[in-house]
Amino acid sequence: MTRKIERIPMTQNGVEKLRKKLEYLKNVLRPEIIKNISEARKHGDLKENSEYHAAREQQGFCEGRIQEIEFKLSNAYIIDVTKVAEEQKVVFGVTVCVEKLDTQSKQVYRIVGDDEANYKKNMISINSPIARGLIGNTIGDIVTINTPQGNITYKIIQIQYV
Repeated sequence: MTRKIERIPMTQNGVEKLRKKLEYLKNVLRPEIIKNISEARKHGDLKENSEYHAAREQQGFCEGRIQEIEFKLSNAYIIDVTKVAEEQKVVFGVTVCVEKLDTQSKQVYRIVGDDEANYKKNMISINSPIARGLIGNTIGDIVTINTPQGNITYKIIQIQYV
């Protein structure tokens, strides 16, 4: 039985960041770890050599991360929101301005892939409760979203395809 591999939505910027990370892991960190393993082997008995075991553990982590990034890149579905027909709906990649109705405070979010998400920069994952609650809605819609902090009601003020 074959397993269907889901495409992973990403912005072009997200793909470029992952490629840079992959390049760093393969061309900088991996050779450094190999050198550390080689140096640690020179210190004698490998069974009690903590430097060797630490380097091997780091190597395992690095190789796992390389595989993870390669998988994501090979299954990436790059979405350029500037080339999407502007239907004034919240979709992956848009920047959306919302008003929190209980406080009248405004917040701007960009909906991005999991690897790009950075809440401090107002970049939220497509899989976050807020993004899932906003997806498919239009300007003027009132949306109640169940978040870890409780239900929050937003009004969609603006949607930008930038």
